[in-house]
This record gives sequence, structure tokens and C-alpha cells, in this order.
Amino acid sequence: MKINRRQALGLSAGAAVFAAAGFRAAPAVADAAATEVAIKEFTGGIIPAEAGKLTLKTPEIAENGNTVPVSVSVESAMSGDDMVESIAILAEGNPNPGVVVFSFTPMSGAAAATTRMRLAKTQNVIAIAKMADGTFYMDKKEVKVTIGGCGG
Repeated sequence: MKINRRQALGLSAGAAVFAAAGFRAAPAVADAAATEVAIKEFTGGIIPAEAGKLTLKTPEIAENGNTVPVSVSVESAMSGDDMVESIAILAEGNPNPGVVVFSFTPMSGAAAATTRMRLAKTQNVIAIAKMADGTFYMDKKEVKVTIGGCGG
């Protein structure tokens, strides 16, 4: 079967119209399962303690999801078993739940960090601290987003 140029153009135009009409792009959103997987990867399957040394600070309402301030700190002597090795921040409703991982050394002096992040919609922001003795602490805050930052 031979197809001439006119037929090929007709087929490609029809395919383009079909694709445009039938394909609806929707923003990708992580679910609770993806967040749980990310937490297990960071903790090695250990369930973090809900209460403890870790403090997560976020606004209750973010008027713009494009730039949401987030601060984390851990009460720690930053030596021996009380040393904070790293802190992970996750956002449950973003396309990729992992936002950032901060690493610390004894030279850091304090386990504290501040950043800004994008939030797609109202969701939980989770911080997890990994201690040198192998324990983990977690804090969670809900942030209400009035204007979405990741396609929301």
C-alpha cells in the first residue's frame, strides 16, 4: 500500500486533532502512598517518633503557593549520639513529595535550616530528623494554600 504526500498530511492532521481533543493534561499530584515510600527510604523503614526534638515552622495559610517559607530546628548538642545527621522536608500533595534534605556536621554548630518551597495545594508538610544514634523525629504541619504554586 502506497501513501502519497496528501494522504500522509491528512493522516497526521487527523492524528493531531484526535490527540488534542482526547488528551487532557492534568497536574501530577503525589499521594499518601508516595509520601510513605519517601519517608521509608529516608528512615530505612524505621517509624519516626512524632513528639520530640524536631520543630517545623510553616505558615498556617500561604497566600501564594509559589513561595512558602519553611524552617526546621532540632534541639541537639550536635555531638556524639545527640548529633543531627540530616533533616528531610516532604510535601504530601506535590508532584514529587521530596522537597529538600539538609545535612549537618559537628562543625554546623546547630541543626537549623530555613528555605522556601512551592506547594501545589493545601497539604501537609513533613520534616524528619535523622540522629546519629539511628533514631528519627518527625513533625507535621498543614499549610492552607490560597493560590497554587505547582499547577494548582
